Amino acid sequence: MTNVDNAGTEQLLDAAALSKLRWRCRRGLLENDLFIERFFASHAAGMTERQAGALYTLMDLPDNDLLDLLLRRCEPHGALACDTVVELLALLRTPSFTKAQP
Repeated sequence: MTNVDNAGTEQLLDAAALSKLRWRCRRGLLENDLFIERFFASHAAGMTERQAGALYTLMDLPDNDLLDLLLRRCEPHGALACDTVVELLALLRTPSFTKAQP
């Protein structure tokens, strides 16, 4: 696992890098996919290299460990407790609100 606090920049991801990241984020658990797709729907346009590095780090986790983090069953610890991962995890956990149709 890399130290994502020192990896990447605030430069936005280009379309090719974003596409690769989306592919890497495909998961075996539907619950994880729902969190990740909601995140991409809200944040893909502004995704930075630094955030992508944090997301790649989270994708290295087994599905059940990732789900535990997303559902707040546990908090990041060890190498995952860096600012970049914690910030990205907060974005992943934030529900998106849609306006109700009349």
